Amino acid sequence: MSENTRGHRPTGRALTRARALPSWSLLAAGTVLGGALGGAYGMVKPPTYTATSYVIAVPTDKGDPAAALGFAQAYGRVATQLAVLGDAQVWAGVPVRTLQSDVRTATSPDAPMVAVSATSKRPDVAADMANAVARSLTRHANDNRSSTHVELVSFSRAVRPTEASSPSPTLTGLVGAGAGGLLGGLLLLVRPRRGAEAARPASVPSPAPAVEVHGQL
Repeated sequence: MSENTRGHRPTGRALTRARALPSWSLLAAGTVLGGALGGAYGMVKPPTYTATSYVIAVPTDKGDPAAALGFAQAYGRVATQLAVLGDAQVWAGVPVRTLQSDVRTATSPDAPMVAVSATSKRPDVAADMANAVARSLTRHANDNRSSTHVELVSFSRAVRPTEASSPSPTLTGLVGAGAGGLLGGLLLLVRPRRGAEAARPASVPSPAPAVEVHGQL
């Protein structure tokens, strides 16, 4: 019986010490730990690079400038389709699956322009993928210019990026510190208060049963 009582003493002492810690300790510990983990993640993860190529839709002699804007929106949606990427994989030297996952397009509602962006761990591969998809898209669009009266023209080729587009270790550390501080605040809310037990009303013992007295009148 005494051994079990001794075994529970460290646990009770640990809980008492945890409750006795100041409130800001959880916030500070969460912020420091989150910042350290976020910074380590940013240093371990390889950097990625993004290159962007631009093509512009222009009307032919029989075309309408307003129609060029509409076709630019349509070409931006089909740029990542298999029909376009099938030819681009040959020029980029990467599989179609890589192009589908690492190439994105963007269009503007005000200008008939399509931006083709590619991301890779190698800056030269990122530029090659962006230029290959833009070239393939231009070729497919110009094959139908006799019926659409709109053609795509290369506006700006993608160049090899010199800086990584992925977050730096400093940024990931700041994000991790913010997340750790938030988690510490949540733990602080669910943490039992030190005065919770002391504030409980004392239990009043029930009255003892009356002793029967025999032999008394």
